[in-house]
Formats: sequence, C-alpha cells, structure tokens
Amino acid sequence: MAEGNEVQIPRVKLGNQGLEVSKLGFGCMGLTGAYNSPLSDEDGISIIKHAFSKGITFFDTSDIYGPHTNEILLGKALKQLPREKIQVATKFGVHMSVFPHMTVNGSPEYVRSCCEASLKRLDVEYIDLYYQHRIDTNVPIEETIGELKKLVEEGKVRYIGLSEASPDTIRRAHAVHPITAVQMEWSLWTRDIEEEIIPLCRELGIGIVPYSPLGHGFFAGKGIAESLAANSNLAMHPRFQGDNLEKNKTVYTRIESLARRHQCTPAQLALAWVLEQGDDVVPIPGTTKIKNLDDNIGSLKMILTEAHLKEISDAVPIEEVAGGRSFQNTDHTEWKFANTPPKKY
Repeated sequence: MAEGNEVQIPRVKLGNQGLEVSKLGFGCMGLTGAYNSPLSDEDGISIIKHAFSKGITFFDTSDIYGPHTNEILLGKALKQLPREKIQVATKFGVHMSVFPHMTVNGSPEYVRSCCEASLKRLDVEYIDLYYQHRIDTNVPIEETIGELKKLVEEGKVRYIGLSEASPDTIRRAHAVHPITAVQMEWSLWTRDIEEEIIPLCRELGIGIVPYSPLGHGFFAGKGIAESLAANSNLAMHPRFQGDNLEKNKTVYTRIESLARRHQCTPAQLALAWVLEQGDDVVPIPGTTKIKNLDDNIGSLKMILTEAHLKEISDAVPIEEVAGGRSFQNTDHTEWKFANTPPKKY
C-alpha cells in the first residue's frame, strides 16, 4: 500500500437510533494489561489522545478491565479531550476477574449499581453506549433491558448494546428497547457470527462492533513474528499453544503473502477485510504502541474488491484453524476457552 495523504476516518451511523461514531474504534482493554503489562497512565493517555488526533472518536472499555482501572484511565484521558466529540462505550455484567471462572449478573439492581460506578470512574455525566458484557441466563433479558431502558430515560445512558448474545436474546432484548449495537468477536479466523447474528442485526437495524478483529493480535504477528509476553492471557488460548500455533502459522503465512501483493502489512489486510464487511461494521482493535495504531488506521486506505475479499477469506479456511473458537461463551454463564468449535446457538 503506497504512502499517501493523511487518512480521513469516516463517520458512520452505528445502529439506527442515531449514534454516530468513527468507522474505526479503539479497544482500550490492553492499556491496563491483558496481553501485556499495564501501561503507565501517561503512556495510556498518550495513546488515547493520539487516536483522537487521528480521527478515532469511539473508545471501548469495561468495568472488568483492570478491573476498574481501564475506565479510570479513559476518564483521565477524557479530561484532556472534548467530551462532546467522543463516544464512550463501556460494559457491565461480568464479575470476578480471573479466568476461567468469570460469572455474570444481569439483575436490575446490579445493572444500576454498575452504571453508577462506571459513571464515577469515567467521571462523565452519561455513557454513550452501555453494553451487557455477557448474558446472565438466570435473569430474563427483559428484566436487564428494562433497567437499562430506565437508565436511558434518566439520561445516564444514551444507547444500549449487547455483547456475545444469541439470536433469541437479541430479539427479546430489542423488543423491550432498541438495541443499538452488538459486540462480538469477528475476524478472519473467527467467523461463526456470519450465519445468524449478522443477518439478524441487519434485519433489526443493529450495528456490529467486532472485537479482536486481528485475532487477538495473531494477524499482527503476535505469537509468530513477535513472541507472547510472559503475563499474556493468550498463553491460555488454545490457538496460541504448541502444535496449534505451529499449524496456524500456515494461515499467517498465506495472509503475509497476500499482504505483500497489496503492499500493506498482514495486520492492515486482516483489519481492512473486517472494515469492508459493511458500513454498519465498526471494529475496535486495541494496541499499546503508536506505530501499531497508525498501522491500523492505515488499513482504511485500502481498496478491496469483492474478488479481493473472497481471496482473503479463502486464505483462512475456518476448518484449518487449529484450536477451536476463541471463546465458547455466547449466552453462557461461565467464561471459558474452547478447545472445540462452538455448539449451535
């Protein structure tokens, strides 16, 4: 990909309730540790400010990241930026912070307490997009969304989202109050939402926010060109372990070869593929490095035809990806890594 003018990040409607965001968002999770050691506040704020200076206005966090420290960090950054130009997304519902025993809570009382706590940590008057992070199968989704609806009416939340929800849950939730966005894992090697979730979201006018669009950094070379950090959660990820990683290197090599033909990096090719899935698709890659952030933004320069998109997809046959899906946690109360493909929704 030849060098050119500064990338202009377009703005798009996320869902059909009025939320407008930058076409590329920023996932803040890694700034406070997950795949690496936490950054200092100074460095973390610098990354967020740099993203904003390049045109990214959509920042994604969660109360479980840290836990809590990620929201606090984003809140500090917001004090140095024009709040009215930024869309803050955060998530609630997961408690306990150690894999693989995360549990969820969707009770109205918990929803409200989490919202109040997030508002305080972020030091904002409202949350632009508030997701239920994982679905509590012990609490009817109607009760959870009913409380979120009250928070919208009170002005504490502007739009409601769901993360890792099944089609039935999405329909039932949307019947109580319009759902603006569904956040799911979607990348070249995690494609299972394409069969049912994507068509349903488009039927209902719900935006799609892919997390881990670079396959937890795999398509940026993590685990291959760059070794995993000793404290990385990816050490528990079946796709990054032993023989699985060796087999998956074949997938990376194919994308690397295609990237050379497109004169871009493998990460840019993989992210451009996600970006090209539709105007209603807003991926939220994260990084702790300015260089990688600029690299991600550069993916917006790429022009991929339908033939290009098919060629890229065909280079990563899902049945050849070793290690199963990243997480098997759609509508599950237990968050666990999967060694086998997910069961049907």
